[in-house]
Amino acid sequence: MNVLLDTCTFLWLVTDRRELSKRAREVFRSPENRLFLSAASAWEIALKNAAGRLWLADPPGTFVPRERERHAIDVLPIEEADALGAGSLPGWHRDPFDRLLVCQALARGMPILTPDPLISRYPVKTIW
Repeated sequence: MNVLLDTCTFLWLVTDRRELSKRAREVFRSPENRLFLSAASAWEIALKNAAGRLWLADPPGTFVPRERERHAIDVLPIEEADALGAGSLPGWHRDPFDRLLVCQALARGMPILTPDPLISRYPVKTIW
């Protein structure tokens, strides 16, 4: 199964945080699953780090690709249709990064591995 990681899920997975659910750990560890990190999440991480709202052991340009590769997580590029679709979603979630993840998951038929209850209000499958 192809699975899109929410930004917080990626950060928690690569740092083995206790906030991860048992199910999230199972999905992450299963060799049957192919995990993806959106370019939007890399952008969000870079912006939060630059604003001092997210501490990383290394600069985002080193940290994100290194951790993605170390954990066999693929990049999911942002397509024009993904960006345009974000504007047509109902306004349940104001976070533009999460709205973009929803559009990407919907377009590709992928569930999102996320603890965010607002994401589950959209017609996208979520796992947690």
